[in-house]
Amino acid sequence: MPFATLLLVLPDPTDALPLINRSRELLAERGMGVLGAWALLNLVVSGYFVTRTDKRTEWHYFHQMNVGWNMVNVALAVYGILNAHPNQVTGMTLADSFTAQFNFEKILLFNAGLDVAYIATGSWLRARPASTNHRPERLLGFGRSLWVQGAFLLVFDACFYFVYHQFAAELLELLA
Repeated sequence: MPFATLLLVLPDPTDALPLINRSRELLAERGMGVLGAWALLNLVVSGYFVTRTDKRTEWHYFHQMNVGWNMVNVALAVYGILNAHPNQVTGMTLADSFTAQFNFEKILLFNAGLDVAYIATGSWLRARPASTNHRPERLLGFGRSLWVQGAFLLVFDACFYFVYHQFAAELLELLA
């Protein structure tokens, strides 16, 4: 088989780019679905318990913070899902694909840093009641909620980053 014919038979590496972009966007959309599911679960459970716990207990404030926190998470998840366009990213150039890839990776890493700050703030709030008499149960409950929400988000963002980062390797292979 002549070399020129062989070149026509080999797949064009740029044919992989639309598939990578679409897969990457679908993953982002699914990630927002996971975040939304977590938030809705928290809203249902804590929404139920916030009205059924004594307002003078740590657990009341734990559920109250969970409700507030996850209203924000639902909004973020809905925004992310509505702005995911798996079929519209297939025409991106390789340069645009790298930009989109690394911008989203930076967001995930920044979020992971925020998640650590949430956990640290929860620890600070949990330590604070020892030095105050003004509603220590509120500080304890809010702190516990920050632990739970921050820990979930840290695991979520870290796992999401490592799964999402596989597309960076695929994009780099297109340069070879």
